[in-house]
Amino acid sequence: MKPATAAILACLIYAAPSYGADPLVAVPKDQRIGYQQIREVDLRADVGFLASDALLGRMSLETGNDVSIQWIAAEFAKAGLKPITDAPGVAGYLQAVPLIEFRNNVSGNSLMLTANGETRRFTAPDLAGGFREDVDIKATLAFAGYGITAPGVGYDDYRGLDARGKAVIVFEHEPQETDAASRFNGTGNTRYATNRVKALNAQSHGAVAMIVIAEPNRKHPSNLERVNRIGGSITRTPSLPGQVLADDELRIPVITVSDTVAAALLSGAGTSPKALQAEIDRDLSPQSRVLAGTSVSLHLETLSRRRGVSYNVAGILPGSDPDLAPETVIISAHHDHDGFARDGAEVWHGADDNASGTVGVVELARAFMANPVRPRRSILFVVFAAEERGLLGAYHMAANPVRPLATTRAMINFDMIGRNEAPSDQTNGLIEIPADTTNRLNLIGGPYSPDLRRVIVEANKGIGLDLDDRFDRENALNVFFRSDQFPFVLHDIPALWFQTGFHPDYHQTTDTADKINYAKMTRILQVSYLATWRLANDTKPPVFVRDPGAGN
Repeated sequence: MKPATAAILACLIYAAPSYGADPLVAVPKDQRIGYQQIREVDLRADVGFLASDALLGRMSLETGNDVSIQWIAAEFAKAGLKPITDAPGVAGYLQAVPLIEFRNNVSGNSLMLTANGETRRFTAPDLAGGFREDVDIKATLAFAGYGITAPGVGYDDYRGLDARGKAVIVFEHEPQETDAASRFNGTGNTRYATNRVKALNAQSHGAVAMIVIAEPNRKHPSNLERVNRIGGSITRTPSLPGQVLADDELRIPVITVSDTVAAALLSGAGTSPKALQAEIDRDLSPQSRVLAGTSVSLHLETLSRRRGVSYNVAGILPGSDPDLAPETVIISAHHDHDGFARDGAEVWHGADDNASGTVGVVELARAFMANPVRPRRSILFVVFAAEERGLLGAYHMAANPVRPLATTRAMINFDMIGRNEAPSDQTNGLIEIPADTTNRLNLIGGPYSPDLRRVIVEANKGIGLDLDDRFDRENALNVFFRSDQFPFVLHDIPALWFQTGFHPDYHQTTDTADKINYAKMTRILQVSYLATWRLANDTKPPVFVRDPGAGN
């Protein structure tokens, strides 16, 4: 683009009279050149490419996603980011993520319950989930409450429970989630509420399988009911294959069962499921117990299994201060989506989810590298693999960091930063959506680092976005652990997920580039640029709060 054209475009973008003062007023002079590189015209072109039919929905381990990986690496190279390895060419920007892809035989999976001398067999749809390999397990049952061990909250469902060699039954979510004064972050989710964390906890206590049941006193849909509300690629036929990390630390199967099966499994608990939950929620007193005389036989079948490799794409802007350059600020997104069906007749384009975030990371890399002055700390720009399959690329990098996690000071993650939030089947009746969301940005994860959130709020003063934290105060949608910042939160890194909200096109073939609000996306990246500069320059980095609400 010619300089004169860029200057004219800059005037059009930065005036933004309906959203407050001219943002350039708030931009320090040593940061302005990079700031002016954030251009709506670039965002339109790049999102249009990544969400085009040609990339066939960018499904992990498929050709369209491979194209997106190479494009990101090439853009990082053109911007001048330092490769994460010494390998020649764009390969230096790639971190291999070895995966196992599998398909379960849903009709062949079963759970046999033996209690009081009677045996009952349960299959789909009362049984959901699978494993990367065939499973045949026979084990005694134990009830492990919510499956949580949280020393900082003073709560442990495994206290006094011998789970070794047993299949443990756990409730979804966490205790007291309707109580604003709960030590578990009030009404918001904490990092203990997700099934993966619970499964690793069960495994560490010697369990051989985990059976998840919905809370009997819940005020929201179960996780399975919530997922089915989304529709689109989530419920398509044939179903999407499962994928896991080839070296995944989780080695036990996790299945979810219906309320009917849950009641049968807990029939030997000596009290009703509702009473068990009520007693735990009353004063955080664990009710865990071995279910004497009760056992299960779990049978899971795989129809197919293959190994493959996807890639995290990452590049580094080295910090300018020798003392602070070893420290890192991460800017991230994910590049995959849900692919295509019927020989390409249906494409899940993923413009918002997450071409928008991918392009956001690339555009910020260009902006920082174009700026003649560099921040003091280093910035790692990374676009993760296989997020839609379970945050796999992020979990892999958190376990195999390209820069030390101990000196990683903050993370901003972009996942769906391109749309206006709107009611949908997923959200109806569960969360209030403002009437006008054309200028709204959700910040998710603030309770774990109020310092980080304050940096964003300060950076936004000259931009004027409407910042919203309501996803930090709700528990029905499980939003907190649904994107790539979460594996890093598990490592005590201050991290925020930037997201513009759900809409009826979420995980549908209709999530297309023409529906992106590029003006808002531009403002989000302007705020991110200013905030990242401060995070990379301030002497005192944000503090991580290990257990929000635990002091209540």
